[in-house]
Amino acid sequence: MSEPDLTDELIAAHGLTPEEYARVLEIIGREPTFTELGIFSAMWNEHCSYKSSKKWLRTLPTSGPQVICGPGENAGVVDIGDGQALIFKMESHNHPSYIEPYQGAATGVGGILRDVFTMGARPIAAMNALSFGEPAHPKTAHLVRGVVEGIGGYGNAFGVPTVGGEVRFHRSYNGNCLVNAFAAGVAEADSIFYSAASGVGMPVVYLGAKTGRDGVGGATMASAEFDDMIEEKRPTVQVGDPFTEKRLLEACLELMASGAVISIQDMGAAGLTCSAVEMGDKGRLGIRLQLDHVPQRETGMSAYEMMLSESQERMLMVLKPEREAEARAIFEKWDLDFAIVGETIAEDRFVILHGNEVKANLPLSELSSSAPEYDRPWVETPAAEPLGEVPEIGAIFGLRALIGSPSYAHKAWVWEQYDTQVMGDTIRTPGLGAGVVRVHGTDKALAFTSDVTPRYVRTNPFEGGKQAVAEAYRNLCAVGARPLASTDNLNFGNPEKPEIMGQLVGAIKGIGAACATLEMPIVSGNVSLYNETDGQPILPTPTIGAVGLIDHVDEIIGGFPQLGDLVLVLGETKGHLGQSALLAEALRTEAGDAPPVDLEAERAHGEFLRDNRALVNAATDLSDGGLALAAFEMAEAAGLGVTLDTGDTAQLFGEDQARYLIACNFDQAEALMVAAGKAGVPLAQVGRFGGDTVRLGREEAPLSELSALFRGAFAATIESA
Repeated sequence: MSEPDLTDELIAAHGLTPEEYARVLEIIGREPTFTELGIFSAMWNEHCSYKSSKKWLRTLPTSGPQVICGPGENAGVVDIGDGQALIFKMESHNHPSYIEPYQGAATGVGGILRDVFTMGARPIAAMNALSFGEPAHPKTAHLVRGVVEGIGGYGNAFGVPTVGGEVRFHRSYNGNCLVNAFAAGVAEADSIFYSAASGVGMPVVYLGAKTGRDGVGGATMASAEFDDMIEEKRPTVQVGDPFTEKRLLEACLELMASGAVISIQDMGAAGLTCSAVEMGDKGRLGIRLQLDHVPQRETGMSAYEMMLSESQERMLMVLKPEREAEARAIFEKWDLDFAIVGETIAEDRFVILHGNEVKANLPLSELSSSAPEYDRPWVETPAAEPLGEVPEIGAIFGLRALIGSPSYAHKAWVWEQYDTQVMGDTIRTPGLGAGVVRVHGTDKALAFTSDVTPRYVRTNPFEGGKQAVAEAYRNLCAVGARPLASTDNLNFGNPEKPEIMGQLVGAIKGIGAACATLEMPIVSGNVSLYNETDGQPILPTPTIGAVGLIDHVDEIIGGFPQLGDLVLVLGETKGHLGQSALLAEALRTEAGDAPPVDLEAERAHGEFLRDNRALVNAATDLSDGGLALAAFEMAEAAGLGVTLDTGDTAQLFGEDQARYLIACNFDQAEALMVAAGKAGVPLAQVGRFGGDTVRLGREEAPLSELSALFRGAFAATIESA
């Protein structure tokens, strides 16, 4: 097969700038082959190289006494005691999910699960954070249905519980939805597997499913904006098979237990190219691959296609040569491919052979560690105009506007399509704040949450970045968990635009400040840029996934309000309405500044709640929708009415930070008040649970009527579209 001429158009189609291509020529001293062009394209795009964000990502706090492995591996690793470790990560599959929602979302779940079990962990929990366009947009309902079905179809068949997440709608996502997938698994702390190859002449082994043409060029596609030619990108979306992945999990864990594995790497973005280069580069070794030995499900595949295919359910491993027969037998037992496709070499070369030809011969280290790195120009986001006078609206009207909107309505339509109980260790399912899963065979539990408020980040990236971490911190504390660490999924527009790059820089600074103060280091993550269509960017959406530890299941704050319980607010309420959910949903405006985040107050209030958990029947953080929405959700889940003493709009719907809503009986409340006085934290009674109405100041409505609206609004929106 003759190779195409490397025209300027072909080079540009591979995402390489003229300056980057000139650097390629300088590195190799000649014109690259077509396969080499594809390899450079894959390794130097944003998705694999982080060339626009590396400078700023290095500023994030990534270490702590609980951290076993920070960023740079397939996933982050933290110590959870008793010789066990939690391995977790969040990653985007945005572009593929917009093009082909079912497979895009499904393979996003598959990819993040492989990131976890390739390090030796059995997955125990999954989450997802989803952002869609306006409900009335002609494509939104199709995307919602496809993405949710894809997540459920893959996760349910694989057998991992989905325990949390979030779903939002905003016009900025009309042309570019976001699908952020999270997975976590537990492993023995002394049995974690890393990706760095070691030893010269060691066999490089291909494991799992066969290679096809699906996903060729996917990583490059994910590093570009959309335009009106989007349908032509459909072949770059991978196709997943969760049953194959389940067999791959069991085979990998069995092989790891045998002691035969030197290093192992998931074949994710850029497939065989990225996995081989990363293994070699981390081990400071070269790699030689013979593509004739790669298991293929299609005929006539070229070297270019095999190197860039993103077919799913595949791994690459460096194996102890004397254990080959044993390893092969394990994979054959699980009906999976096992093929020696290359070897490690001492020279710093990445050599690709196909047939009798050398298709690529490149300096391996230049592909990864020497990829371009940019200090892109950026401008600080201008300060927001002060919020003017907010028109008077009825309290019940405002509550109805929130609970009747798909962003804040009950999400059972979504999570009831997910298996939340598989494996039998789920303690707290979606819909009630952070998800909680027991560590199997122990009395410990782990809490999981994902959070961000994109309106805040667009208006004030620094405070918005801080708030995303702070809200994750509060969600963990609200179930009694001690926050351990975070993973970030940074979704932004085109970084070549200084104002977009300014959003990214500001958000990372805010995230870093919050992670440092709240001792929640970033141990893994993903950056997804160029989330734009026809030049229109998404809201900046730096999703924070966070994990926390509960030493004993008896210490979980997981109850419901009881009849007669008092409503307490921990934290100070000033009535901040700027960029609030009330303005967005009831008044259709996004005005004012994001709420300021006092990190010391966040820490003090979270620690107070955890220290006094025995006095708390139920708790939740106060965030979007403020006191009114949180009190309604807590009451509705318990089947109780609620009375809040104030009818003031700002007091009810303000989104001041560092606040929790607490339900407890009179005696507990009295003891909490005494403890709060000693600790110097603000705590106030604002109402009572009971009855069959929701009363906000002087206004009220039947709980049954509001509950019907709350539980039916999401399905009504999606199913009517």
